[in-house]
Amino acid sequence: MKVGKIVKVSGPLVVAEGMDEANVYDVVKVSDRRLIGEIIEMRGDKASIQVYEETTSVGPGEPVYSTGEPLSVELGPGLLEAMFDGIQRPLEEFQKIAGNFLERGIEVTPLNREKKWHFVPTKKVGDYVIPGDIIGTVQETSVIEHRIMVPVGIEGTIKSLNEGDFTIVETIGTVETASGVKELMMMQKWPVRRGRRYARKLNPIEPLVTGQRIIDTFFPVTKGGTACVPGPFGSGKTVVQHQLAKWADAEIVVYVGCGERGNEMTDVLMEFPEIKDPKTGESLMKRTVLIANTSNMPVAAREASIYTGMTIAEYFRDMGYSVALMGDSTSRWAEALREMSGRLEEMPGEEGYPAYLGSRLAEFYERAGKVICLGSDEREGALTAIGAVSPPGGDLSEPVTQGTLRIVKVFWGLDSSLAYKRHFPAIQWLNSYSLYVDKIGAWMNENVNENWNDLRIKAMALLQEEASLDEIVRLVGKDSLSEDDRLKLDVAKSIREDYLMQNAFHDVDTYASLEKQYKMLDLVLQFMDEARRALKAGVYLDKIIDMPIREKIARAKYIPEEEIGKIDEISKELSSDMDKLIAEGGVYDA
Repeated sequence: MKVGKIVKVSGPLVVAEGMDEANVYDVVKVSDRRLIGEIIEMRGDKASIQVYEETTSVGPGEPVYSTGEPLSVELGPGLLEAMFDGIQRPLEEFQKIAGNFLERGIEVTPLNREKKWHFVPTKKVGDYVIPGDIIGTVQETSVIEHRIMVPVGIEGTIKSLNEGDFTIVETIGTVETASGVKELMMMQKWPVRRGRRYARKLNPIEPLVTGQRIIDTFFPVTKGGTACVPGPFGSGKTVVQHQLAKWADAEIVVYVGCGERGNEMTDVLMEFPEIKDPKTGESLMKRTVLIANTSNMPVAAREASIYTGMTIAEYFRDMGYSVALMGDSTSRWAEALREMSGRLEEMPGEEGYPAYLGSRLAEFYERAGKVICLGSDEREGALTAIGAVSPPGGDLSEPVTQGTLRIVKVFWGLDSSLAYKRHFPAIQWLNSYSLYVDKIGAWMNENVNENWNDLRIKAMALLQEEASLDEIVRLVGKDSLSEDDRLKLDVAKSIREDYLMQNAFHDVDTYASLEKQYKMLDLVLQFMDEARRALKAGVYLDKIIDMPIREKIARAKYIPEEEIGKIDEISKELSSDMDKLIAEGGVYDA
């Protein structure tokens, strides 16, 4: 092992000389405390190292040991239900050794080497296998089957494959390759900064159903798509991310808390085990991996945490699962990049961020996608990346937000003024957009209702018209509007308050299926059509607006999924009540 010597310490940045045999991105152990670090720059025989632990009391002259390997994660059974820090150290194991606070220099293996898992082969001796082929399964949790794959670099004929209980580092079989016999085990390693391989990318057309009405109806994201949630402090970014993690129809969730407040990660830890998965009835943690790098943890590890989460997500994607990655927040990750860049004395770009900020953001989001996985079975996997952005002061023109918007295809812009009005989710419908709408619209028409797209366009047009009518109302008052325009304002208000507003903490309203979303929106727009029919018959608008049925329309969001037939009953009641109102010439008696 090559040993270098520290010549400079600047916070988490350490410069060591005598490192001419090392490479960029190699992992090193700094000082005799063996602090974990990673080489981020080489100049001659001097290596600049970002240290993932506190460097207090580390000084010049101390040794640096190069491992010759890049920063990698361990992939295998034991990932689900676990909580890791930014460089995949298991925090529960850490707590057993060091208590509630991270101690320096403690070495813990990311995955448990002692626990035995029951391996069931799906291939047999004599089968020819290539990288990515599934050779067997392990029931990792009650809801997720962990598929053991042939690692990249191994191709040949299976010589032996054993069923039974094994640890992740024990040999489960052997493969006869062109270069000799290779052993197989359940664990594999992969460098975090390099995307895992796949056969080819596919065009994503299937929506990632989130159960959040404003997202699924107006600004949907596909399975394998990319989205960002920018918004100022207090506008509900983290709650939106939590809702997506809880309810999105991905089979695996990887949640990365990158530089967030510790109490928010505590909320995740307390809530997720208690949340019942709507599909399985089991705890949500049974299909979740948590990466926690809170704001008081070493800043360098924050930069690595995003890549750690992405690599774990790619691993489950390669098994053929649909995976959702939540990054909360990429702004804190970019701040870590800026700090390390400043310590390296690199030329700063806009607002002090490094000039390569845009390319790093692109590298991260481009690892998302719907793909044909490696292997001979042509299985499909999808990885959806959803990143929160925390622009200082809510300024969406700052570099991280703008760099993200150039890459992602869905923008859920959070508005502090909506949040102050207690309108949640506080996604501003006039600023947000989704470039997947046309693809998903065709899928919705085919799988939910043939009128889905027409309904969505009609509702969005009403909301946009409301914004222009509001200008007129502010100038000359509501009474100057025609009855049809006043009706439009009233229905647009109903769309906002009865449809778009959704209570994340209400047992029923927290999630709405696509069928319920369609029926609710159709009911609101049916009221407008029925009201126009009554207006043409000479009924006063005030009589129409004051109809008691309006209360039932407003409360349709609280109808449980198993009783959504009641929305059809409200629809019939609306038509009959309007007929009665027209027949009575505008004199409506409840």
